[in-house]
Amino acid sequence: MKNKLTILKKKVYLHLFMKRTLFFLILFVSFNTFSQKTIPNIFLSNFEGEKTKIYDAIEDDKITVISLWATWCVPCIKELDAINEVYDDWKEELEFNFIAVNVDDSRSVKRARALVNGKAWPYKIFLDSNQDFKRALGTSFIPQTLIVKDRKILYQHTGYQPGDEDYLFEKLNIYADSN
Repeated sequence: MKNKLTILKKKVYLHLFMKRTLFFLILFVSFNTFSQKTIPNIFLSNFEGEKTKIYDAIEDDKITVISLWATWCVPCIKELDAINEVYDDWKEELEFNFIAVNVDDSRSVKRARALVNGKAWPYKIFLDSNQDFKRALGTSFIPQTLIVKDRKILYQHTGYQPGDEDYLFEKLNIYADSN
């Protein structure tokens, strides 16, 4: 009986060890896989169909905010609207660019154009209809907001709740002051 109990304990410990090892392995791989350090140089297009590499849209030595959004994503629209309300004030205080990358598929380009025209957002708008940029960033969720400088990702945030724009502005100030 004692041998069976000892064997059972060893199996339980081995099982726990294997589960923990697998967990940490998955955690390690996911951090290394999904923690993108630089912006991928992917072609994006504008509403006229002209293609631009994202590196050409980002000015060197200047902080750039990149927001991935979609027309069907209510938090995305709320975030871009909230930033739009304070955008002019931010621009008075800080030197930065803002790029909004729409990740809707190609069938929704007209809807995205109508939305952008109706909102009169002051941002540079690009389309990622095949979601190549989104995929290269290793993200599955939107809204996805990035702060980038010299093509390096300094900050990344997923989701939106009212007030997140204030936190984003704090982060912009920190990165502007550190340069």
